[in-house]
Amino acid sequence: MRIVIAPQALKGSLTAAEAGQAIALGIHAIYPEAEVKIIPMADGGEGTVQALVDATEGKIVRQTVMGPLDQTVQAFYGVLGDGKTAVIEMAACAGLPLLTPEQRDPRITTTYGVGELIRAALDRGCRAFIIGIGGSATNDGGAGMAQALGAVLCTAEGKPIAQGGAALSTLESISIEHMDPRLQECMFDVACDVTNPLCGPEGASTIYGPQKGATPDIVQQLDAALSHYAAIVQRDLHCSVAEQPGAGAAGGLGAGLMAFLHATLRPGAQIIIEALQLETHIRHADLVITAEGQIDGQTMYGKSVGATARLAKHYRVPVIALAGSLATDYRTLYNLGIDAINALPSGPMSLDYAMEHAALLMTEATERTLRLVKIGQNMQYRLQ
Repeated sequence: MRIVIAPQALKGSLTAAEAGQAIALGIHAIYPEAEVKIIPMADGGEGTVQALVDATEGKIVRQTVMGPLDQTVQAFYGVLGDGKTAVIEMAACAGLPLLTPEQRDPRITTTYGVGELIRAALDRGCRAFIIGIGGSATNDGGAGMAQALGAVLCTAEGKPIAQGGAALSTLESISIEHMDPRLQECMFDVACDVTNPLCGPEGASTIYGPQKGATPDIVQQLDAALSHYAAIVQRDLHCSVAEQPGAGAAGGLGAGLMAFLHATLRPGAQIIIEALQLETHIRHADLVITAEGQIDGQTMYGKSVGATARLAKHYRVPVIALAGSLATDYRTLYNLGIDAINALPSGPMSLDYAMEHAALLMTEATERTLRLVKIGQNMQYRLQ
């Protein structure tokens, strides 16, 4: 039997690779001779760097860069096993969790550190980039990132604009003449699972600004600044970003990546599936086992578990999903491509206990599930 194990991380307890190893132990308890392939998965959000590094035998690189405010943070990026592909989570240097609630102010937070991570990866020889842009604390349209890579964004007085979303209102001109020339050799794939435009009632400031500390008045100020920014980008870079789906992701970083780096924005799970060549492995599998922290009605939309299941269904390969918990609407997934679902807890237990013993619970849940699979195989044999 050939089994593909393609789990996401269980946040706070297991990385995707650790979940895969725990599942493999459960498989071999029932099918000792099974041929198992572990492919740690992610959806472009937190855990993407670790999953891709684990899956490709790459490495994590620590890098000191500017954080969301004018102070340094210890961030990281991944270099995949090919030595040429970098994977970056923008939240590692510009994420909301890096700030206390009192520090959150999208008028002054910056994506400068994202540009510094890109530059560091360039120095290591990377020329292909996968960038996850979830969880941002910023609203600067990617201007800080562009500045870190050599773009010149000036006021009417010819001085560089300040950091942060509010400073975009002072922008008068953009020059990319001095951007790092190595960028011309690069390809940028951006994991983006939202379709918000840059500005307006569904834009970056209105929808995501409040969670980053913006009051209603600040939201209006930031939206006007991004609108002005989009007009200057259109005039000086000949790139229309205002209405592009996903341009409003990460406080407009989606727009900045498209305008300055000619990046392509795509669903995160699809990018990861392609990077790990998951389809090649599933095509020849007899069973797929996936997992995540909680399975609910949204699992099939945007998450790697759903994307994995849809791919398996294309090849008529059965899918088992394991989860730390099940929402009340989990049964809807039976109609969308997952054949069986099992929860990790074997009885009443605290969340702390479940998270601490997640690996053991994952192994035991796998074993319980595959015992039922084996009964079905035996029944089919008896009925023939």
